[in-house]
Amino acid sequence: MGLCRTSYGIPSGDWGRHTTSDRGRSATLAGYHSFPWSVGYHAGPDPEISSSASPPSSPTAPSPILGRGKRQKKVPSVLKDYSHADHTLFTYRKRDVFLSVLVYVDDLILAGNNNTACSSFKKYLNDCFKLKDLGPLKYFLGIEAARGPRGLFLSQRKYALDILSEFGLSASKPAAFPMEQNHGLALAGGPLLSDPGPYRRLIGRLVYLTITRPDICYAVHVLSQFMQSPRSQHWDAALRVLRYLKAAPGQGLFLPADSPLQIYAFYDSDWASCPLTRRSVTGYFVSLRNSPISWRTKKQPTVSRSSAEAEYRSMAVTTCELTWLKSFLLSLGIHHDRPMRLFCDNQAALHIASNPVFHERTKYIEIDCHYVREQLLVGNISTAHVRTAQQVADIFTKALGRHQFHYHCGKLGIRNLFAPT
Repeated sequence: MGLCRTSYGIPSGDWGRHTTSDRGRSATLAGYHSFPWSVGYHAGPDPEISSSASPPSSPTAPSPILGRGKRQKKVPSVLKDYSHADHTLFTYRKRDVFLSVLVYVDDLILAGNNNTACSSFKKYLNDCFKLKDLGPLKYFLGIEAARGPRGLFLSQRKYALDILSEFGLSASKPAAFPMEQNHGLALAGGPLLSDPGPYRRLIGRLVYLTITRPDICYAVHVLSQFMQSPRSQHWDAALRVLRYLKAAPGQGLFLPADSPLQIYAFYDSDWASCPLTRRSVTGYFVSLRNSPISWRTKKQPTVSRSSAEAEYRSMAVTTCELTWLKSFLLSLGIHHDRPMRLFCDNQAALHIASNPVFHERTKYIEIDCHYVREQLLVGNISTAHVRTAQQVADIFTKALGRHQFHYHCGKLGIRNLFAPT
């Protein structure tokens, strides 16, 4: 697995095409040589409080369009093996050779099972563009990668330390958990901040930190709701999150090398938890057995009339994510034939999923019922009950106490490979 960076330049000959956007910042590359490679542009990380560090259909598909407006160009038909689940992922398969390229603007991650093929691809790119080979993957867009015989460790230690330094909390007293229980921040009545800029900047940086820190996902979700008019209580709560990061800035995700290829998902909801709108909160966590790959905290778009209805809406959202993950895995040549396990601590939601008869309780979630049952019937998912005390998705739907919070963190695959600061 290696990292490369390209700089803008127009290649000679017919082996590649290059376009730049009107702003001059983004670039899209496409080319083919002895291997059908292509590289695409992605607009940027999703600002929603969710993350997906997950691996994806590679059926015949129309060639992607490069560039924007009048500068759009079509990729040669040979370059059609790109992921429909993630348009920044491109793959190549020929006999026993498999290579994949992940692209963000002019930064590329190249992974494969054949060193000769990887070298040929990098040489081709270097002939077409000014390419800087940064060697084995160690640092990418603020994410640090440490690879060993036992697996891969991802963290954002430097990024977290930079945040602490920027806001003057490098020597602060650490907090044991990121947010107090029963915080009541939605009803805070303190004075408005005279300058909301630092608060907005801090929350924006914390959103990006959730890529490798699912433990702060719920806290950032709550704090991001007050970006327009933050108050002093919101600022204090945000600083508490920083003091929690101070305790272990190098904490991150460990992906074991021997993890079985079986998808497990835990989902939960906090019914009518918002005191202003009475909307519920959905939270889910998906892992490839022992490897965390996707998680989310999100307020539901409509009000649920019962806790069962809120749980079932969360089940439908999680099922959609599992369907996407199965397609994403297929893009990497991994056929996940077994049903994906879906764990829930609400018996009513499980009964609704397995009961083919519609009744008054499912009146307002009928479409979600049809979708989930369809996935159950075709064998894509299977449901199971889990005790509330072992429901790891709780950490994404509510603020937990110290003991319960750290118990669930251990279940999420969060590790700290660095010595305490």
